[in-house]
Formats: sequence, structure tokens, C-alpha cells
Amino acid sequence: MRQRPDTVMLFAAGLGTRMGALTHDRPKPLIEVAGKALIDHALAEVRAAGLSRVVVNAHYRAEQIVAHVAGTDIRVSHESPDLLDTGGGLRAALPLTGPGPLFTMNTDAVWAGPNPLAALAAGWQPEEMDALLLCVTPAQAIGHAGMGDFKLGSQGRATRGPGLVYTGVQIIKTDLLAKIPEAAFSLNLVWDRMIAAGRLYGMPYNGAWCDVGHPAGITLAEEMLRNADV
Repeated sequence: MRQRPDTVMLFAAGLGTRMGALTHDRPKPLIEVAGKALIDHALAEVRAAGLSRVVVNAHYRAEQIVAHVAGTDIRVSHESPDLLDTGGGLRAALPLTGPGPLFTMNTDAVWAGPNPLAALAAGWQPEEMDALLLCVTPAQAIGHAGMGDFKLGSQGRATRGPGLVYTGVQIIKTDLLAKIPEAAFSLNLVWDRMIAAGRLYGMPYNGAWCDVGHPAGITLAEEMLRNADV
């Protein structure tokens, strides 16, 4: 089993319905923020972290995702005919990702500050953890409403409840995916099993993070990036 993961799974298969008309003719990961597609913002973090294997899943307007990454070393996991959600999508991609723990990363967020993948890698302790989630406080969660998803104990062990917002980046072991009977399922089902075993952990991120899952997030992300460059 890999101690420091070198593989990342980018989630890019969703329908992007919260984006309204912006996703009428293109998938959400190809919407531009500051002149660059959302998926390219994610890939910039991946490349900076030095990860050697990149897998992206595709469903809605998948041919556009395939064309966008053509000519690169990125592998595409096609979700067809049905969308498999995060857990089912990750499980379907395992023949491409290979064994062992890996990063997963949503493609509808923009970052400013320390590399989020490198930050997680520095905190990863596979002897104690089955997953390590990167989180921010609600005050740091630009463009995101709500009181948070997880509470962290003194050692970083995560439980459900208001406190910190999950940013969509984690390191996760994939063993438990085989134990879920449904074809399409959320990673929340896996996290709940890890919580019951006391093996779900989280860590805070000290940079800036913006949720770009909705149209207003585009302007907020561009403002965040401008402020980071000042």
C-alpha cells in the first residue's frame, strides 16, 4: 500500500444543474474562472503537488471532457449510461487508479494559498486513518452556505456535525468501496463506516477556498484570486 499517495481522482461527471444555463452546452468543469477552465485550476494544483497518475470521470457531455484532456497523460473513466455519484464513480475508476490510498478532488472549487494536496499529504497517517478530509471554517468557505459538515476532535478525528466545511479534497483508502451493494452511491456511506470505526480524520486548510458550484461563485472566485495576487 502506498504511504504517500501519488494518484488523484478528479470528479467531473456531474450534471451541474446549479449552474443553470451555463451548463446547457458544456459540463461544469469546463466553465471558465479567471480565463481558465475549472478543471484546469484543479489540474494546476495536481501538477504542483507532483502527482504521477491522474484519473477524471466523465458523464454529462463526456466527449467535451475527453477532448479537453486529449494529448495528456490523464485517464478518463466513462460513467455510462448512468451517473454513479462519488462513491460509485470512484469504485468504477479503480481499474485506472490502481490499488492503495489516493486523493480525490472536486473540480468545482478554486484555491489560493498552500497547495491543498501537499498539505493533506503532510498530514496523512495511514496507520491511523482510513480517510483524511481537508476542511475550512464556514467563515473561510467563500461562496458556500451552511454551518459545516464535520467536527474535529483534539487529534483530528472527524464526526458529523456543524463545525468545518469539507472542501472536496481528501486522501482515502478504497477498501470499503467493495462493501457497498449499490451501484450508485455517495462517499458519505463510506465515511459513515469510517466514523463508526474511529478512522475518519480531518484537517484545517489555512488558505483561501471558493465553492464554484453555482454562478455567483465565479465572480467570488475571481475576486479571491485577484486579492491573492495583491
